[in-house]
Amino acid sequence: MKLLLVSGSFYYGIKSWIFHVHCVMLAVLLAICIISIVVAMKYDITTLGGAVEDITFYTPEARVIDNHQEVLCQKLLAFEYGAKIRVNAVKATFGGGAANVAVAGERMGLKTACICAVGDDERGTRILKNLHANGVATAWAQEYKGEQSTFSFVLVGPGNKHTIFSYNGAKTRLRVTKTDLAKIDTVFLHITSLSGKWRDVLKNVFAQANRYRISWNPGHVQLTDEPQLVRHYLKHTEVVLLNKDEAAELVASDTTLMRGKVKNAAFLDKIKNLVTAIHSYGPKIVVITHGKTGADAYDGVRLYHADILPEKKRVDTTGIGDAFGAGFISGLRLYDYDIERALQLGMRNAASVITKHGAQNGLLKLRKKQ
Repeated sequence: MKLLLVSGSFYYGIKSWIFHVHCVMLAVLLAICIISIVVAMKYDITTLGGAVEDITFYTPEARVIDNHQEVLCQKLLAFEYGAKIRVNAVKATFGGGAANVAVAGERMGLKTACICAVGDDERGTRILKNLHANGVATAWAQEYKGEQSTFSFVLVGPGNKHTIFSYNGAKTRLRVTKTDLAKIDTVFLHITSLSGKWRDVLKNVFAQANRYRISWNPGHVQLTDEPQLVRHYLKHTEVVLLNKDEAAELVASDTTLMRGKVKNAAFLDKIKNLVTAIHSYGPKIVVITHGKTGADAYDGVRLYHADILPEKKRVDTTGIGDAFGAGFISGLRLYDYDIERALQLGMRNAASVITKHGAQNGLLKLRKKQ
């Protein structure tokens, strides 16, 4: 009798164990199927670069100093040396070029994904959770053990203008192989500021430039460390987006083009000169923003211009460049490459983002998918 009871218990134990194994196997298969669907999905825009948490300080005590004699550094933000500076408010929000553009595109009804790197810390968890909450796919997001996730201190001073102190952290570990890129089905691949082994990343991306349309907003490191490499890759770029200072810096570093130009500062101050010079490097569309005077786009045939829109409210200018760029690229996708309408959408997005704190909270939401 005891033997039968033991045998029965053993039998039911084995049966229960087999059932649990089957459940685990089904769960694993389901997860694989979901991942396969996500990876195989066609995206409108896939972004590559930074995803960060921003800690923003607002202070009335900053002073703006005119430095117009330096064409590449015309204004400086200053504080009294050794003083204790009053801070009116502190906000924690999310940002980073790749994250901002992906979130903006999603809010305009497009399917987006973000290739970024985070650490295995609470900040990294919050960054990825924010992307998920905004509908951005993170199948290619990378998490690095022992690394701190990227964050920025954003200082907002007079006129709500901002200066950013950035800690790259896990962003420097971002890697993208040719095998990874072969799995991504996207219309636009949008490259933002990169760090770490960014040359390897660009080499792998541009090796497959024929698979997607590359839009590029080169970062400070790329423009200052190896502007000649930027110019080299522009011939494989669909759209390059720069502000006026960045455009002037890129052109000024071209010693061949600048040779013989006596009044370099005057040459570099004219948008027509900048767009023409940069277009000669090979991109199909050159877009340059220039603050309160708006933005211009040049396709080699026509120079398009868009004025900034009247401000309803200016709370924070953080992310205004990403908002404009995201609006422009989304506009090309939504409006069949109508550059004029794309510029206008960029301006609308820029005007919208400054009405709220942070780089993403004020991004434009289109009423329906187009």
